[in-house]
Amino acid sequence: MSAAVTATRSGRGALTGRLLGGNRSRRLVYLLVGLLVLVSAVRVVSGEQALTSSSTFSAALLLAVPLGLVALGGLFSERAGVVNIGLEGMMVMGTWGAGWAGYQWGWAGALIGGAVFGAAGGLVHAIATVTFGVDHVVSGVAINILAEGVVRFLSELLYTDNPAGGGVTQSPALASRPPSFSLPVLSSGPDLLGDLESRHWFVLSDLAGLLRGFTSGVGVLTVLAVLLVPASYLLLWRTAFGLRLRACGENPAAADSLGVPVYRLKYIAVLISGALAGLGGVFLVFVANIYREGQTGGRGFIGLAALIFGNWRPGGLAAGAGLFGFADALQLRSRTAVVALLLLVAVLLAGVAVWQATRRKPVQAVLAAAFAAGALVCFLTIDELPEGIVSFTPHLITLLVLSLASQRLRMPKADGLVYRRGVNP
Repeated sequence: MSAAVTATRSGRGALTGRLLGGNRSRRLVYLLVGLLVLVSAVRVVSGEQALTSSSTFSAALLLAVPLGLVALGGLFSERAGVVNIGLEGMMVMGTWGAGWAGYQWGWAGALIGGAVFGAAGGLVHAIATVTFGVDHVVSGVAINILAEGVVRFLSELLYTDNPAGGGVTQSPALASRPPSFSLPVLSSGPDLLGDLESRHWFVLSDLAGLLRGFTSGVGVLTVLAVLLVPASYLLLWRTAFGLRLRACGENPAAADSLGVPVYRLKYIAVLISGALAGLGGVFLVFVANIYREGQTGGRGFIGLAALIFGNWRPGGLAAGAGLFGFADALQLRSRTAVVALLLLVAVLLAGVAVWQATRRKPVQAVLAAAFAAGALVCFLTIDELPEGIVSFTPHLITLLVLSLASQRLRMPKADGLVYRRGVNP
């Protein structure tokens, strides 16, 4: 009787776990709620309303989307075992392709042109690494250098004396702007979320600012980028194609012995990688309505850092891109609000110190506690950070998070290895 009751209860527990998404999903929900409460408390203590304003979150989304697209591109490539340092160059190719196609055929042409030019950069990388066995890092660096020269040559060839405008360093303006939308009633019209945000209530107004920032004036490529995150997870972790592609990055020799077309899948993955990086470049062109030389500003490398921070997982890289986007948006919105981030960092590091102490890692715990104390002292004594430090805040936060997360990272086992059938063990 007791065995039957136990089995029934365990079955109900398993069913409940499946309905609620499992322990991992619940922990993620608790983490997000706790983070929102913490940020709201920091906003109340510091008085910096820009911390959770809808304009800050809207700017953070704009800054995070190109990073997320590039990171997704790196995810496909590296899960197939090909390190893609050339994401920056493929993004550069995407910006030029979007500018060239966009001024002739509008925003839809820009989308296709940017993806095609980015994929062309990916094709070069695949030929070099998969077919000819060139070191992946060397090939990626070469693509970054080559892309700058190629787009300058194409601009001189096609934009000089162009009747539509443009020049050596920029394209003519796009023929049409991409559509955008806002949620009716909530984010436009009566704007209920905006009214709730303006009341500055604890947690509720912060949540309203978050939702309004993510649902007001959202562009079509932003929606596509957000949908690509769960779509990439489903494709890579819930389909036979994704299983085979990931096998190429873990053990290509074993995958090859089971009939998996390793070379073909590597090519497909790197082409997808280049196309997604190109779409990241398209987003920059959409924001500026024009292609300009140097438009990427190193975002391809930052997207690669977001991929590593996310432990080569779609959800993790999205969080990394969002973190950098939020820090970048905040320093653009308010220099004094960046100081309030020091209090948030102090609290988070204090939590890390306690967690490391419970895991019996005294060195890490002491270091986290020391940095937490330093951040708290800076928050209490500094009114406004110098402009140079403020502009470098996103990079500092990225380095800090990467250093804290480095203990839990696990890249694909065969990532970066040159595979040759019958030679690799």
